[in-house]
Amino acid sequence: MSAEPARTGFSRAGLRALQVCGIVWALPNTLIGLILGAVGMAFGAHVHLRRSDFALVFHNWPWGPGGALTLGNVILHTGDTLDATCITYAHRAGLGEEPEILLVDHERAHVYQYMTLGPLFLPLYLLCGGISVRNRFERAADRYAREGRGWWPFTREHA
Repeated sequence: MSAEPARTGFSRAGLRALQVCGIVWALPNTLIGLILGAVGMAFGAHVHLRRSDFALVFHNWPWGPGGALTLGNVILHTGDTLDATCITYAHRAGLGEEPEILLVDHERAHVYQYMTLGPLFLPLYLLCGGISVRNRFERAADRYAREGRGWWPFTREHA
């Protein structure tokens, strides 16, 4: 979604229109994230706009085991900065991949997935295994964070 127009084949205006459509398509999930983020603000969370990632980030979100959760164009993050390293799902499962990626890149992949799948994202994500290394959405997000490409979860690599 953030690729240059020459690489995508779309004009700058065409690419912007697709991005706006993706944001609107993801809106049902984004609203859930906004509600949870607003509740978190009552307990110390603060909001930051990341234009380049098409996301509002609620930092210091007070609940959860740590890390981040993306809902549409909202990222609920338990820490201070998304520009931190985190362990890949595959490495955590003992599969020997590179152990660390940037959390911001992983979550950006989920934002792109939401912008493409909209309200279908959550049911498909849960059908694919939820939060686990088996989930093709998580493997694609890790790959995107490692390589800067491949955020789409339905490729042959994920079959």
